[in-house]
Amino acid sequence: MTHDAQQRSTDHGDGSGRPAPELAAVATELVAMAAADQQAAPRANAADFADQLAWRRLTARHADRLTEIVDAHGWPTADRFGADAARGAWLIAQHADRQLEVQRRAVHLLERAVADGLASPRDLAFLMDRTLVNEGREQIYGTQIAGVRDGSPVPWPCREPERMDQLRAEVGIPPFDEYVARFA
Repeated sequence: MTHDAQQRSTDHGDGSGRPAPELAAVATELVAMAAADQQAAPRANAADFADQLAWRRLTARHADRLTEIVDAHGWPTADRFGADAARGAWLIAQHADRQLEVQRRAVHLLERAVADGLASPRDLAFLMDRTLVNEGREQIYGTQIAGVRDGSPVPWPCREPERMDQLRAEVGIPPFDEYVARFA
């Protein structure tokens, strides 16, 4: 990060939970990108390959823009950009499956934000697992589903499957069976 970007990344809002005026436009953009992402998400696994391609292009465009935002302002935390924009940044990184460098960087920045009390350990766990799975490695928290077997969701392989629910509890994620029952 350049000195100018570091200086801009220290700009704060007025304590109202709203971003500083110079960050408000970026916050609005992040919220809009997250909304577009959520609206287009069903296309990710559509039978129509054109829909899948549209999803891939959208997530790539969003990941590229998130990179520009992070370069200019640092990781979008709720205290500086607002909760909705921070959540939007996380969602964009989460769905940057074909841009591992974006996910890896987001994991690193979220780790620091969590350590500073500025981001959710739960969000970090989901992004960490997604990145590990995209790298072909075992996940930690069991947040990523490999498929369905005998009518039940099965997580991608985990490093310590016997500790999965304990690790999930430590970051505020319900036990695996309880979590996936909500989607049944």
